[in-house]
Amino acid sequence: MTIGGVLTAMVTPFGEDGELNEEAAVALMRHLLENGSDGLVLAGTTGESPTLADDEKVRLWELGVEECGDAPVIAGTGTNDTRHSIELTERASEAGVDAVLAVTPYYNKPNRRGLIEHYRGIAAATDRPVILYNIPSRVVVDIPNGLLAELAEIPNVSAVKQARYEDPGPIEGLDLLAGNDDMLADVLDRGGTGGILVASHLVGTEMRRMIDEPESRHEIHESLQDLFRALSVTSNPMPIKAALNMAGHDVGGMRLPMVEPSEEEQAVIREAL
Repeated sequence: MTIGGVLTAMVTPFGEDGELNEEAAVALMRHLLENGSDGLVLAGTTGESPTLADDEKVRLWELGVEECGDAPVIAGTGTNDTRHSIELTERASEAGVDAVLAVTPYYNKPNRRGLIEHYRGIAAATDRPVILYNIPSRVVVDIPNGLLAELAEIPNVSAVKQARYEDPGPIEGLDLLAGNDDMLADVLDRGGTGGILVASHLVGTEMRRMIDEPESRHEIHESLQDLFRALSVTSNPMPIKAALNMAGHDVGGMRLPMVEPSEEEQAVIREAL
């Protein structure tokens, strides 16, 4: 399968007690798929994966498989512990997801050989496509394009979510996905297949048009710049959760160490909305 289109990295709704709000999660899934999203990434970083328990992640994946029909459900299974990542990948596959997204291991900073073995282990744990996730701004490690090409030779490794602004060029053997909202136009111009996106919670239809109407792509991109900037006023996913609540979607608050945006930050978000 080609991995592409508008894939929204969905926030995880919480109730007033801070627990997973399954009803709100299902409502948001349906809304996104009716408004420009081709598929969903569940329990990724935007979904506050670092503070989700494994059972909560599995429940999100199960809900996604139940609710999303033919739309692809992609499970965020990456950690900086290969054994844990393999276990999550196995559980995601059992839940019936269509693909898994595995971030580069963070903090322990593996070398080239360690990265290769990490992804070999994850890919061997599933028959579903594995999407690499290169985001050096968060994980310290950057996967150079040469290593991405080498990783593409691993069976099941099918795509890369590229969140590096420098040289996000196509890699033979991998579908190329924009890893940041403001990269989508450039990545599509370079032959990319779509993006794993955050602003698509709010402007999914417009972002889908960037794929369908290449002649209007950069005009649409320019029209969304204020929103893209507002959604980066502080660390993701704090701004997008605040924006969704302002827009009438019940997604609740954050789990520490993430906090509500400040009054000044909320004013920026509200103005962009």
